[in-house]
Amino acid sequence: MRALPRGSGFVFRHYHLDPAQRRARFDELAKIARSFGHTVILSGDEDWGADGSYGPPERLDRGLKLATAHNGDEIEQAVAAGADAIFLSPVFPTASHPGARTLGVYGFQVLAQQSPVPVIALGGMNAKRAVELDWPRWGAIDGLRSTNMP
Repeated sequence: MRALPRGSGFVFRHYHLDPAQRRARFDELAKIARSFGHTVILSGDEDWGADGSYGPPERLDRGLKLATAHNGDEIEQAVAAGADAIFLSPVFPTASHPGARTLGVYGFQVLAQQSPVPVIALGGMNAKRAVELDWPRWGAIDGLRSTNMP
């Protein structure tokens, strides 16, 4: 998070941790994120003081609402649910969903340009692929490791 541009966003998932560990890790990372001026978004039902919520449209219930979508129908559902922005994925092959069908550059662009709310590219993204995609908003998990940053 320290290497991200000031004012970036951080989505906390960490579903693999037990509840007490998950809360402790959230508090630790949220403190770091906020010290760099980043927005803190929480995925899950908890309300731990995050700036917003992340997930499928039916789970968006507080603050900045960031929905997930994989196709045009899901974009429509997210917009109808009041999403402030949409993570559209997977754009490229990704380690978190091996073998999943990807949107590719063209498929992503077609869907993203139809959305009335901002769209964030997700799935196999890193700095190089963001340039290839020619899209201003993107998120990553593995793509943010120091070897993938400009």
